Amino acid sequence: METAHMATPLGIAKLEGDEQGLCAVSVLNSDLPLDPIIPEVLEDAVYQLQEYFEGKRKDFSLVLNPRGTAFQKRVWEALQHIPFGRTVSYLELSKTLGDVKAIRAVAAANGKNPLWIIIPCHRVIGSDGSLTGYAGGLHRKKWLLEHESPVQQQRLF
Repeated sequence: METAHMATPLGIAKLEGDEQGLCAVSVLNSDLPLDPIIPEVLEDAVYQLQEYFEGKRKDFSLVLNPRGTAFQKRVWEALQHIPFGRTVSYLELSKTLGDVKAIRAVAAANGKNPLWIIIPCHRVIGSDGSLTGYAGGLHRKKWLLEHESPVQQQRLF
């Protein structure tokens, strides 16, 4: 398993993967000295994330290999179909997966998403439009949704 770290506007991102694909992307709550050497198997993931943060990328084209249960993987697959700049509620996501009663299990699987940003769990909100639960912190979820918003707030001064 190879590891790389990269600076993002939201903190240091840690990427993990191997020849079978990208296994994990997480944001750290601490600063690390960054190693300028990126393992070859992670170069494309680092490049695509940089493009995302620069506003040049809306979709990722990476081989993913997240570790989880079959149900978690179904939820993570469904998350990848939420378009850039859009949100869905946990209830809508549960309906998409065919079981409205599974809302808590869907929310739990969403919270276990190992591929920060790549699998866009930040695009899932409460039924009332509220920013609910986000492992990376609600301030990061808010930033990501604003970054992806098709309507950018203009400054008056």
